Amino acid sequence: MTTHFRGGMSELMRQASRLQRKIEQRKQELKTATVEATAGNDQVKVVVNGGKELVSITIAPELLKSEDLSMVQDLIVAAVNAGNEKATKFVDAELEKVTGGLKIPGLF
Repeated sequence: MTTHFRGGMSELMRQASRLQRKIEQRKQELKTATVEATAGNDQVKVVVNGGKELVSITIAPELLKSEDLSMVQDLIVAAVNAGNEKATKFVDAELEKVTGGLKIPGLF
């Protein structure tokens, strides 16, 4: 069975190209959006942007007084990893809105 596209293959390629441009434009817009994640009962808070860049980190002063350095470092790593995961899920969900829910390999 052969599937025929309305307008042929060239129209399909044009639509894919338009979709690619929309995705790239949305990715650029999302680089300024931020998500927040925490670790250690909110004692370490990070903000990560849609480009998965760490924007800021806040550490509760009492944590620095009460815990040893290795524990603080572990909490920072946990918060940053959680922030990156949250940013990835946020960006993926926003890009699915652009594609109408289609997951197209290679486009995002």
